[in-house]
This record gives sequence, structure tokens and C-alpha cells, in this order.
Amino acid sequence: MENGFSGEVLGNARSPRGRLPSLGEIGLNNFAPYIMNRVMARWNANLAEELKTRDMTTAKMRALAVLSVSPSLTINELAVFAVMEQSTMSRTVDSLEEQGFISRTPRPGDMRVRDVSITEDGRALFEDVWPTMYEGLGQMFKDIDDDEYRAFLTTLHKILRNIRRHDL
Repeated sequence: MENGFSGEVLGNARSPRGRLPSLGEIGLNNFAPYIMNRVMARWNANLAEELKTRDMTTAKMRALAVLSVSPSLTINELAVFAVMEQSTMSRTVDSLEEQGFISRTPRPGDMRVRDVSITEDGRALFEDVWPTMYEGLGQMFKDIDDDEYRAFLTTLHKILRNIRRHDL
């Protein structure tokens, strides 16, 4: 399979050696999924510390964040955007509804579908946490200029297109 690399960074499957490079040859610091996992694990850990004081989890806050910019979504759509398994999202939505942070309403025209929306209390909670999230974003991209940030987002969007399984 064509991997799109010249072979300088990750090796090339068509190399004269006739084999794929090992992870040891590539190195963890050149293996993008490893670096992305480290970045997101640190982001989630930092956010989790702030959320504990509000009886919230990162999963709940991701759901509220997505709903803060979407009028309503189904649980399946919300699971995709919040990057969660559908079963985990269902439990998360149940808990958020019990806490009064979201509401579920039957969709007009198809009573089997429930639309999930953020409530005023949920929006107030998200807006209370948003400054912490924005500060974390600023720390993450400290010393990175606008052009680098835009290029980074462009690359991430290309990666997402290459690997995604949903049209969302």
C-alpha cells in the first residue's frame, strides 16, 4: 500500500531492504500516533483536575462542548463529535440529563429518534469551564505562530479525512 512518504522520516515500504521499518527504527518521537496520544492524555488529565471540583468528567465536558455549538444532535452524532463509543455516550447523556445539563426530546416526524440539546444550566457550566479550556489551548500552542497553527490544523484535517469512518 502506498503510504505517501518519501522514506526520509518513516521509511518506505518499497525500500531496497524490502521490509517495513520497525517502530524502533522509526522511534517513538517520530511516531505521530504516539505523540498525539501523549498530547491528548496530558490535555485530558489537566482538564480532569479542573472538572473534579464540579463533579464532572472529561467525557461529560466533551459532550457539553459539542452541544454548546450545535443546536441538537442524536446520541450517535454526539458520540462521533465527542469522540466516544456510543455506549459510553449513552451513559454520559443519562448522567448529564439527571444533572439537568442536557435534555432529550423526540424528533418531530420520527418519535424513535431523540434529539439531545444543552440546557441553560449546561451552557452555564460549560461557559464556566471554557476559560480553563482556552487557557490550556493557549499553553499548548505557546510559541506557535498563526501560520504554524493553520498548517497544523490543515494537516490534522487531512489525517482525519484519511482515517475517518463517518461523514461527520
